[in-house]
Amino acid sequence: MTVFVTGATGYLGGYACAEILRRSDEDLALLVRARDERAAVERLWKGWQLHMDADRFAEVLGRVHFVFGDLTAPDLGLDAGTWRRVAHGIDSVLHIAASLNRKSAKACFNVNLRGTLSVIRLARDAADHHGLRRFSDVSTAAVAGTRQGEVVTEDETIDWDRSDYDPYARTKKFCEHMVHELLPDVPRTIFRPTTVLGDSRFPETTQFDMVYAFAVLAYAPVVPLDPDWRMDIVPADYVGEAIATLHLGEPAHDAYSLSSGVASPTFGEITRALRRAGHPMRPLFVPRLSRPVDRLVDRLMATPKKLGIARPASLLKVFLPYLTYDTVFDNRRVVEALGHAPRSFTEYCYPLLRFAVSSGFTYPHRPLPDGFVPARPTRPLGAAVKAARPRGPAQEPRCPD
Repeated sequence: MTVFVTGATGYLGGYACAEILRRSDEDLALLVRARDERAAVERLWKGWQLHMDADRFAEVLGRVHFVFGDLTAPDLGLDAGTWRRVAHGIDSVLHIAASLNRKSAKACFNVNLRGTLSVIRLARDAADHHGLRRFSDVSTAAVAGTRQGEVVTEDETIDWDRSDYDPYARTKKFCEHMVHELLPDVPRTIFRPTTVLGDSRFPETTQFDMVYAFAVLAYAPVVPLDPDWRMDIVPADYVGEAIATLHLGEPAHDAYSLSSGVASPTFGEITRALRRAGHPMRPLFVPRLSRPVDRLVDRLMATPKKLGIARPASLLKVFLPYLTYDTVFDNRRVVEALGHAPRSFTEYCYPLLRFAVSSGFTYPHRPLPDGFVPARPTRPLGAAVKAARPRGPAQEPRCPD
């Protein structure tokens, strides 16, 4: 069987795909922006080398089909023949790609709304042709909107009467709505990760925006937070495991919060964990400064780039609402499904901080080895579904010729 995946070259996409390849014999059809196969392989290696060495990468490429396209282009940038071949050749869809640009409404609307609609259309054509085993959408806990001091369950997450923090949260909330409205007959799973920060197994990471914001706070002598506020941080390895396990299986629910839930550490607990591990700072918590700091951040964002202040200020501006709302997301569903809870951020926060600071907030990507020879796919796209019985009369894909 073949899973159509968007966002495979991204941070969470790498975790989810590596887990699917490890846990199953499924092939992957990956939507990739690249001029040719060599460029696609290089992009994928950059995204996946955190999870495997070059030998393993060469091996798994035998189960990878590249679909050259673009999430924001009409019909995903596919011609009618390719659209038909993909729609007729997949048995499930895992939609991960998204714009996380919380400041740009244009980017979020183009990628998250228009892109998701195109992916849903492809899934609709697959479902009409032979049936679709599952459509999984990686959303975000931010769709819960403005909250304060709550424990939010999956059934209470979407509240259309609440205000949204930013364009990212607003568009992802509507993406969930489109999935439910346009694929009512397809088994659907919505994944809502909270703040994804680092890997609980090793200190290396390739995603640094939130890590940078964390480092700014870790080295600040005064922070505008309450030490008793909780921060729902979940490691990327747990998120990847959950997405792969539930997408491949038969989940009991249609939505899962991928979170630390009520076990989420407080800022005070994170600070004490850093101190125990050897971090020298002991910040002073002054929560009443949160609003003055927000106004100060607005001013710092406008400073010249050469001063090096604008970037951390921009990151703090984006993430401050999520740091101060003291809200966590009930994770009993995913814990029951996986049989274990995520490791606490307090257990791996210091190695992550050390790696990020010592590496200058960059990951030392390795080029493909000289003479690298990838395995070729041994099964044509859709070999396992060509004989599948159509769900009702067979329909041609709606992609225009």
